[in-house]
Amino acid sequence: MLVGPYSGIHLKTLVLVAVLFVVAESISTIVVSHGKMGMSPSSAVSLAAVVLVGPVGAAVVGFASCLTIRRQNLVKRLFNGAQFALAGYAAGHAYLLCGGSVGPPAREDFPAVIAPYLVAVLTHTAVNSALVGVLMWTLGGQRPQGRRPVNWRPLAAVELSSIGYQMLGLAIAAVWGGVGVIAPLMVLLPLFIARWTFAQQAAEARAHEATLATLCQAVETKDHYTRGHCMRVAEASAMIARELGMPAERVQKIRYAGMLHDIGKLGVPTKVLQKQGRLTDEEYAVIKLHPTRGYEIVREISFLDETLDGIRHHHEKLDGTGYPMGLVGMEIPESARIISVADVFDCLTSTRSYKKAWPVDEAIAELRDCAGTQFDPRMVEALVRAVAREGWSTPDIAEPPGGSYTVPEQGSPADDRASARGGGAPAEAVTGGRE
Repeated sequence: MLVGPYSGIHLKTLVLVAVLFVVAESISTIVVSHGKMGMSPSSAVSLAAVVLVGPVGAAVVGFASCLTIRRQNLVKRLFNGAQFALAGYAAGHAYLLCGGSVGPPAREDFPAVIAPYLVAVLTHTAVNSALVGVLMWTLGGQRPQGRRPVNWRPLAAVELSSIGYQMLGLAIAAVWGGVGVIAPLMVLLPLFIARWTFAQQAAEARAHEATLATLCQAVETKDHYTRGHCMRVAEASAMIARELGMPAERVQKIRYAGMLHDIGKLGVPTKVLQKQGRLTDEEYAVIKLHPTRGYEIVREISFLDETLDGIRHHHEKLDGTGYPMGLVGMEIPESARIISVADVFDCLTSTRSYKKAWPVDEAIAELRDCAGTQFDPRMVEALVRAVAREGWSTPDIAEPPGGSYTVPEQGSPADDRASARGGGAPAEAVTGGRE
């Protein structure tokens, strides 16, 4: 049973606010595509309830989330309802403890009411984040491969965005005394319009990604051993970019470059890609054309921008021995230096037709050994930090369809390392013939 106070709860106001909360919660917008996390104007209504009907009323309004008009199972509905109820109840008591009063604030209550309301906002955010974080941590421990570190960034992004909505709750409460139920519409209508625009942009971004994913699949159908390689390189590239503190929009562009970095292999004969053993000079020359061909395939796609540099130059090396242009040092575009590290890291930790997968720690050691000559040391260390925090799932590929696994000439990481540093045209990992 909820502990009071119960004074100040106006039944009609409570019902109207609860209905508005359900409506707002039913139209959340996805703001973090990979985590499938949403944001809705309901947080503003929840904080308005703190002021209008107090902690108990705010808890009742929050629990009304169980009635949201969405496809959700009973357990999720109950969890969401309990989560919003606890957050609203805690925020309501924090508001009262700091000197706030229940009911629509009058002109004379300003600016004194602002400080208690800010405390309520921070309390609501903290409780909500803690409950979602516990859920993420618990579900992470149920993975078949064991617990992985929780990535808190998507949750932080949602909560920080939600604070903007929550601050409008005080405006709703202030206007409520004069116009009643119309108050939320007056305050939130511009946000609903902005939300619709944002939703259209998000849908367009999802369509872009689906198109690029289809192109990735077209490449990977040519080689069993590279299934999932493009998406893993995209994820590793995004991990590096985020670790370097790049803005979300640029992280997405670099992720696109990771997805499409091998698109030029559509022009490479399948028998060359799947060859077990050393490549001839002619075969290696054909493979070396794939960055340029990839650039030519996608250069007319306007939204890719710097993605094109990443595709064209991801096989360049800092010492100038890479291809296709032999760029040196910082002449190599930043996106390409990121993808180069991500590409080789996934290649080393994956089983291929010409090599067995390396353990992650040995792959990291090899990247560090090649930093400064082949790779940008800054990108290597960013990947190391990101993998240490977020973990890395290696692909589970034991053998090709209808055949057995063989390693024709390079049977160990040490052999791969020696071959990689020796140059020439072997079927090696690190020098970049087949990543």
